Amino acid sequence: MAFSVSGGRGGGRSKYKRAPMSEINVTPMVDVMLVLLIVFMVAAPLLTVGVPVDLPKTQAAALSGDNEPLTVTINASGQVFLQETPVEPDEIVARLQAIAQNGYEQRIFIRADSGIDYGRVMDVMSRISSAGYSKVGLVTDSATGSKPAKGKAK
Repeated sequence: MAFSVSGGRGGGRSKYKRAPMSEINVTPMVDVMLVLLIVFMVAAPLLTVGVPVDLPKTQAAALSGDNEPLTVTINASGQVFLQETPVEPDEIVARLQAIAQNGYEQRIFIRADSGIDYGRVMDVMSRISSAGYSKVGLVTDSATGSKPAKGKAK
């Protein structure tokens, strides 16, 4: 192979001089996109819980559900959330009635911290019942695994 060293632009010519590459190499971009897709597919289910609460442990089996239910959460300080939005207890009935445009057949799950007073949970359940909803379930953690179990209550 011939090698030439020159100090200027018009100096010695090399017979192995390449033309500038004008095409985009797509393979690295596709690799990065596939890795990002996998990361988001793994991370997405972990982001659905919402308000963190310490659920009570039970031996009940998990119920199967077709669609996403409404969730009312009561955290350790007694604050009430509808889905992930904080609400005052007096506003629960009005908000649930506004949501129920197609009837009251939608299931509602109550997630309450295990340290919450039982009377507080029953107060929220009675408000949901007075809004016209009859399918109310209590969400608990299973005692043997980490998958939440949902027990049905009326």
